[in-house]
Order: sequence, then C-alpha cells, then structure tokens
Amino acid sequence: MDATQAPAPTSRAAGLRLLLILGALSAFGPLSLDMYLPGLPQLAADFRVSDSAVQLTLTSCLIGLALGQLIAGPIADSWGRRRPLLIGLAAYAAASVLCALAPSVAMLTALRIVQGLAGGVGIVISRAVVRDLHEGTAAARFFSTLMLVNGTAPILAPLLGGQLLRFTDWRGIFVTLSVIGCVLLAAAAFGLRETLPPERRRRGGLGETLHGMRGLLRDRAFVGYALSGGFSLAAMFAYISGSSFVLQNIYGLDAQTFSLVFGGNALGIVALGQLNGVLLRRFPVEALLRAGLVLSGAGGIGLLVSVLAGLGLPGVLVSLFALVSSVGLISPNGTARAMDGHAGQIGAASALVGLLQYGVGGFAAPLVGLGGSGTALPMAIVACTFALAAVAVYAALVGRDRAAAPVRVVADHPAEDTLTR
Repeated sequence: MDATQAPAPTSRAAGLRLLLILGALSAFGPLSLDMYLPGLPQLAADFRVSDSAVQLTLTSCLIGLALGQLIAGPIADSWGRRRPLLIGLAAYAAASVLCALAPSVAMLTALRIVQGLAGGVGIVISRAVVRDLHEGTAAARFFSTLMLVNGTAPILAPLLGGQLLRFTDWRGIFVTLSVIGCVLLAAAAFGLRETLPPERRRRGGLGETLHGMRGLLRDRAFVGYALSGGFSLAAMFAYISGSSFVLQNIYGLDAQTFSLVFGGNALGIVALGQLNGVLLRRFPVEALLRAGLVLSGAGGIGLLVSVLAGLGLPGVLVSLFALVSSVGLISPNGTARAMDGHAGQIGAASALVGLLQYGVGGFAAPLVGLGGSGTALPMAIVACTFALAAVAVYAALVGRDRAAAPVRVVADHPAEDTLTR
C-alpha cells in the first residue's frame, strides 16, 4: 500500500493535519454562503435587482451543495476518497473565478449552482473520512472537534468579507474563495491519505448504490436524524439569507458591525460544539441532541416573539444566538447517529444526510425574501417554523424507543482515538 492509501494517521502531528484539512473541507458550506453576505446589498445595487433576486444566489448555492453531496457520496464509495475530492476542489476554484466574472445576477445564480456542486464534494467526503475512522460516540466526539475548525468559518468568513469590501467589491470576495479552493487543493493533495482501501470499496455500480439509498430512506431513524438536522439547519439558513438585509437595512448596522454580530453567533456554534465534546464523556449522544433541538426551538420562538412584540435589536440578537448556536449540539450528534451502523455505504449515507440538510436549507432560504425586505417578520416566521419542525420530525420518526437504543462506541479501525483521546 502506498503513502496515499495508509488507513489512518499514526502520530499526533498527522492527526492534527487531518483534523485541519477535514475541518476546512467541511467548512465549504459556510465559506461559500457567508463570506459575501456583507456585500449582498452592494450586489443588488450593482445589478439593479431586488433583494429577493440576490437571495436566489444563496438558494442556488445551497441547491448545488445538496446535489454535489448526493453525486459525490456514492462515487467516493466506489473510487475512494482522494480522487473525487481533488477533482471537486479544482472545480470549486475554477467556478469561484467564473462567479467573480459574472455579467448578470442570472449568470451568477447559475454559476453558484456549479460552485455549490463542487463545494459539496468536500463536505460529503470529509464526513465519510470521519466515519471511515470512527463510529458511534467516537464519531460524535470527532464531529464536535471539527466544530472547532469549521465553526470558525462562519466567524471569519463574514468578517473577512466585510474587510475585503473596504478595498474591493463583491467580485473580489469570489476571487478570494478561488484562492482558498487552490490552497485546500494543495493541502488535500499532499496531506490527506486515502481512508477507503480498494478492498472496502463498493463494486455494484449505480444500481446497487440506488438500492442502498432506498434502504436508507426506508430507515425511519436515519431519516429522522437527518431530517431533524436538516430542519434545524434550514432555520439557520433562513437567518443567513435574511440577516444581512434585516440587521443592516432595518436595524441600521453597517457591514463591519454586521460581520461582528454574525461572527458572534457563529462563535456560539463553536462554543457549544466544544462543550458537546466534553459532555459526551458524561451524557448520552441522544440527550445532547435533544437539548440542541429544544434550544433551537426556543430560539425560533423567541425570535418570532421579539419581532411581533417589537422588542428591538436586543431581543432579536439573543434569540438568534440561541437559534444559531444550537447547531453546535445538533449537527455532530445528529450526524453521528444518522450514519451509525451503515459501514458498507458510508458515502451514500453521508450524501443523503447532506441532501436532506442542504436541500431543505435551499428551500427555506428564498422563503425569507417573499415577504419583502422592509420587515424582519418573514425571517422570523421561517426560522421559527423550521426550528419547531425539527423537534416535531425527531419526535415522530425517532421517538423515545429508538432514541433509547445504544450507540456503539468501538471504532471501525484501530486508529479510532488518534484525535479524540
């Protein structure tokens, strides 16, 4: 076996390198969505289009991220992890340059789908690599550790975007995304080893892959975990889609202050993600997942009440912090539970998790723009609805009996605790 097919990192230095690369790959979503948020009003003015037309560029990227994961997941089960990843990273860098050159909002919207397709490859393969090496509680702990890395993306992306707008326009932000894609391409090429050796790859072709996906979709627990996570992310995507206009146009924040507020909410994701990793040593995965769903629902209700009752910016910000930071509990635990027990089709399971998460998010984002940009109520209604839907679908599809089922804590491979011990 050559150096690119070693099964796992063998030292703390290699483990840290793996952590940083996987964290960066799983951050393609927030990087692609959040960095240009401070420039959305400027983009709308440049193209002389409505806010809802600009928000479609967010929706198209979300759709691309969802479809990219659906396509790349099964391919990664057949080809291994490295080849699809390197192709996806090269495509992401090229698509980002084309976004910067887009002559119209319609062309930008189309190119954002391509950019999302390429970015989805990194997201789905990062999850698959984690699941190649870890299982059960160990996987949940690793996903929590990744929150420390990819959770900084929503903090740094809008901050960087806001600062870039001091020197360039929104096109320069897409050039920066292309540079990031090139850096990750080099990092993956030289620093990421193959974690799915040939003997463990699927050989049945597309038919077997589709059959496996149908089996996953018939698994009520799998769908319950994935869809509840998707609904909670949809609530966050409603915030992402509407916050730039709501906080800047309605509550009067400038681009830099908005970036700080946005980064503060993302910091909540990191904080709860790290707290989750600690609490997993004392509490079950399921209990922490339920706590995250309750926090998300409370944040959604608080946001709607704050807007309806006219509580002003403080009430809105506190509610948004609860709504967004809950992802730090929901995402690692829900993802680990959804993918547990599907060792033969990790890529396909990861793809469906991503499809349900980003697909629902892509549906939620444009809903915020339907009510116009003169009020915060559309964002509050959509965010609250999806936060409560996450709680409802978890209760209906997972249920108390399934939630009580034990989670395996033994890793798939001997390298299980390289990064979590």
